Amino acid sequence: MSYLVLARKYRPQTFEDLVGQEHVQKTLASAIETGRIAHAFLFTGVRGVGKTTSARLLAKCLNCLGPDAKATGPRATPCQECAACREIAQGNDMDVQEIDGASYNGVDEVRKLQEGLAFRPARDRYKIFIVDEVHMLSTAAWNAFLKTLEEPPPHVKFIFATTEVHKVPVTILSRCQRYDFKLITTQVIAARLREVLAREGLTADDGSVSILAREAAGSMRDAMSLLDQVIAYSGATLVESDVARVLGVADRRVLHDLGKFLLNGDATGALKTVDAMATQGFDLVHTSKDLLAHLRNLVVAKVSSNQARGLLDLADDEVADVCALAGEHDTDDLLRVYQGFSRSFDEIARSGQVRAALEMALVRLSRRPPLLPLDELLARLGDLERRLGGAPPPAPRGGGGGGRGLTSISPAHVESFAHFSSNETPRPAIAPALGGPVGVRAQASAQAVALVAPAPARPEPHAAPLPERRAATVTPITAARSAAPAAPAEAPRFNEGVDVARWLAVVSRVRGFSAPLASMLEHATPMAVSATEVRVAYAEGNFLGSQVTDPSQRALLEREVRAEMGEACSVNIDVGVRALSGATVAALDAHRRREAAAAARATVEEHPLVRATIALFDAELRDVKLPNEE
Repeated sequence: MSYLVLARKYRPQTFEDLVGQEHVQKTLASAIETGRIAHAFLFTGVRGVGKTTSARLLAKCLNCLGPDAKATGPRATPCQECAACREIAQGNDMDVQEIDGASYNGVDEVRKLQEGLAFRPARDRYKIFIVDEVHMLSTAAWNAFLKTLEEPPPHVKFIFATTEVHKVPVTILSRCQRYDFKLITTQVIAARLREVLAREGLTADDGSVSILAREAAGSMRDAMSLLDQVIAYSGATLVESDVARVLGVADRRVLHDLGKFLLNGDATGALKTVDAMATQGFDLVHTSKDLLAHLRNLVVAKVSSNQARGLLDLADDEVADVCALAGEHDTDDLLRVYQGFSRSFDEIARSGQVRAALEMALVRLSRRPPLLPLDELLARLGDLERRLGGAPPPAPRGGGGGGRGLTSISPAHVESFAHFSSNETPRPAIAPALGGPVGVRAQASAQAVALVAPAPARPEPHAAPLPERRAATVTPITAARSAAPAAPAEAPRFNEGVDVARWLAVVSRVRGFSAPLASMLEHATPMAVSATEVRVAYAEGNFLGSQVTDPSQRALLEREVRAEMGEACSVNIDVGVRALSGATVAALDAHRRREAAAAARATVEEHPLVRATIALFDAELRDVKLPNEE
């Protein structure tokens, strides 16, 4: 007698045996029990998750005659004893036809099928057509199916199965009940494999079962096929090392060691591990993919240590190892390693020299510079200030109205530290430790950001000792800026007879209906704004005037002016005025922005941290940028 593979030998015979698809099992069983059975079903999902098996189980339930062959209707649990149940399981029931959509995909085949639909089933309760890989049907075949699929004879049921549901026309989807089959979790696959091994009288350690479940990638049929292959090699006892060798994948211990070497900065250990895997013939691209998943598990275990068992699809002992390794390292460092290897993975997968690409990625991540906490960096800068000035610098000065004075800098106020450069050799202890560029954010009302750039180089054949020279540079820079302060520009003034508050209210009302028209009004010069008249003017050559006088725009303006000022208010628009004076809303807004920028620059210049930085790196304050206003 020929050998029957495990995937067929242990194929589920009832819905209770179908693991990992409880939502399908419960819905179909309830539909059968309540008599709400559709005429067409569509099962979709990846390979090996139970689509065709569920189609056969549904056919059994619909046609089961009972152990005494006297059942009057479908049964949610087939008896497995009647002729219909046995023949459907064997695949030779004449009333249940299994069709391969890849070869039975033409319109002529569909027409032949339709010709036999009118005939009653030979013995069973329903004539059932199971079409596998139904997405392979041609467009003409689908069109021929439409009417039949919508109103088939009462004794006909269709069950379609596909792995590519996006190729099925929406006209067909709307005529079927769709069931999406999910990937089966690693733990469920592992439990099923242990059950099969027990029935076969075989033994296997937890590591070997874990590898098989992981490599199945959510497919129960793949898991059974891999188990068949491993049994052929190992015999009655399955060992983790043998399973890894047969499948050409790294076991969990290898992945754990690689992750440990990466996090601990042991490049030599990582290279030795890669060499051992290459010598044994492991697929290094597949191993890199598994390592990326392992690094993800470390981040998840660190962030959600209390819920790691629910979030990690691993065995209990593997979860314990992952949590132990994640607990030894900082969350930011784990994230940095994952992101670094994730960027390298695409290069490894595309590389013609996979081993070299993997080794270089592991070495680069192992030699990453350590992260320096902001608190420690701020403490160093504070100590630097005290050494430069001999005492802590004075507190920041207030900025007058509006609370523009700088408060003390804290980690919440600092994103990074500004770009510096000097004529001296840079010190590598600060920038590499940060892992990127640095900048200072001052916590002012405008939240200004100071960018510090290098000053022009000047010859210094015999530089003085470092502290004295740097301290001396503070005075000229500060004095040069404070010697001739720029006079503040005078704010624009509106014309006499303009009720500014009412004009701003008009512009605001217009903006609620038309933002472009409101923008045009902001550039207009209000000449008179009162309860009886609103008169605005545009300078000669200003194209906005012709747009505001457009009938639709003018009607909207008049409506909103009268809603704000009263029905007696008239609206006049002067266009092409030569000698035009008076402020506009746009001019006032520009003046306000200039004042805010000037105040922010003055506040940043006086901050002790910025002054100490300028002195230390012999730099100058080039610009102060304000964040975009919303």
